[in-house]
Amino acid sequence: MTTPVCTSASDAAVPARQTRPYATYPSFSSYVKARQPVLLRTARSLTANPSDAEDLLQTALTKTYVAWERIEDHRALDGYVRRALLNTRTSQWRKRKVDEFATDEIPEPEPLPGGDDPAEQQALHDAMWRAIMKLPARQRAMVVLRYYEDLSEVQTAEVLGVSVGTVKSAVSRALGKLREDPELGLVR
Repeated sequence: MTTPVCTSASDAAVPARQTRPYATYPSFSSYVKARQPVLLRTARSLTANPSDAEDLLQTALTKTYVAWERIEDHRALDGYVRRALLNTRTSQWRKRKVDEFATDEIPEPEPLPGGDDPAEQQALHDAMWRAIMKLPARQRAMVVLRYYEDLSEVQTAEVLGVSVGTVKSAVSRALGKLREDPELGLVR
């Protein structure tokens, strides 16, 4: 029985990893370049969102990279990555936060303030705008700035270039006219 003898120094310099018959992919990056489209299709079959599939594949490839040196048979890399994809997706599914819970009673939405009927709310809103449009331009501007834009009396006076007292008296007169408007009386 004879033992083989190394005949050249170059044969001895070849790492053991490359002398294996199943060393199909010499590096992780070459594996990813070659197999990424196929693995991405697998990830997309596990998720509904393409962006989630890319994230899932990235996570699985990270796990594969960490274990690259421990994987002896590189012919089984696709199976390893697919298992990592499935395990990662299962972990994500298990960790998801559940915002729903079973209950005996169906919760009702909170009633709208000032009335239950949205149509009545809209009718009041429309009547209010029609009444405001009947005001003189200066009073209308002060009411809109004061109550719709929610500016203070001082801010309203600065915007219009008048005194605070003028704003107070004009708004008071405008509110009086709005209280007396017959269209608003019918809606209330």
